[in-house]
Amino acid sequence: MTQGGTARRAVLGAAVLAAGGGLVGLPAPTAAAASAGTGRGSYRDLPVPTVIGHRGASGYRPEHTLGSYRLALDLGADVIEQDLVPTKDGHLVCRHENEIGGTTDVADHPAFASRRVTKSVDGVSVTGWFTEDFTLAELKTLRAKERIPAVRRRNTLYDGRWAVPTFEEVLRWADREGERRGRRIWLHVETKHPTYFRGLGLGLEEPLARLLRRYGRDGRDAPLFLQSFEPSSIQRLARLVSAPRVVLLSAANTRPWDFEAAGDPRTVADLVTPEGLKWIAGFAQGIGPTLDLIVPRTADGRLGTPTTLVRDAHARGLVLHPYTARNENSFLPTEYRKGTDPADYGDAFGAFRAYFELGIDGIFTDNPDTGLLAAEDFRPGRGARR
Repeated sequence: MTQGGTARRAVLGAAVLAAGGGLVGLPAPTAAAASAGTGRGSYRDLPVPTVIGHRGASGYRPEHTLGSYRLALDLGADVIEQDLVPTKDGHLVCRHENEIGGTTDVADHPAFASRRVTKSVDGVSVTGWFTEDFTLAELKTLRAKERIPAVRRRNTLYDGRWAVPTFEEVLRWADREGERRGRRIWLHVETKHPTYFRGLGLGLEEPLARLLRRYGRDGRDAPLFLQSFEPSSIQRLARLVSAPRVVLLSAANTRPWDFEAAGDPRTVADLVTPEGLKWIAGFAQGIGPTLDLIVPRTADGRLGTPTTLVRDAHARGLVLHPYTARNENSFLPTEYRKGTDPADYGDAFGAFRAYFELGIDGIFTDNPDTGLLAAEDFRPGRGARR
């Protein structure tokens, strides 16, 4: 399903404040909405390079809010990402982490002061407030805020505008948007810390699969990717649903937490070898590597020599959706920075071009409008500009 960028950019200047807060109590999806959201079409039909709105349009709105998701669509994103963590009563909600001190106003609620604790999450000591200690009703009393205000100062304007959405609310929202826009709304859904949560009796995969079946997004041609840094979570999901699956890959010298828990000695470096990629291809359709696995950075932060990962993954039939492209200097390779303010925009188009020239299939970006303009130069029939 190829969609032109011109129409999607027509509303670039529109502020997306109508996304509202929560959607509790929405009616079940209509037949028209279900058709718009679940019609046939493979992930292979998406435009290439595919632009994936990282936590929505998180470069412009607080991440994982309906405002961020809707703006990502308006800015031209082909796919919108959600990260899932559970509440105490088993609801799946959209937060990048289960610790919510940095992304909500929970610290401003005296009633929840006593819930600030220190936990070990995937072997890391974390202090704050955690979704698994809140019921959904309690979580809905909180409001989302900008996670990195020192870098994204303007995003703080939108602090408090939106609630924390449940994944079911996002599925209903996506169906409504699909009906309104006349196209399928693609989602990229990550299970966060699945081994940790399973140990608490809050397994993610089964309730996620039930929701996908309920909303018709469980099939091979569903407009949805499932992703996780833990391969065993993807394997579990493969037994539950047929939707396309992606294994996320962090730094080469790290080990997935499920490997740590199971005593599996393999590292990410082992998984990006031809043999490791062959293993992944046995239960997934793609990989989501950190950009440094594709082009490592030198000691001074510049792009170094590309690896063979793109070629090797394609040889195994895997698509590559690396993460994360951002506009700000603080995130860009050294040679693409402009000025000395970490929050200023650098030469983001130059950085996108460097990655797209290597043949990646898509990219996660906090700035979908920048990503779309960069990607269109590489889409079939356009040819890369020099």
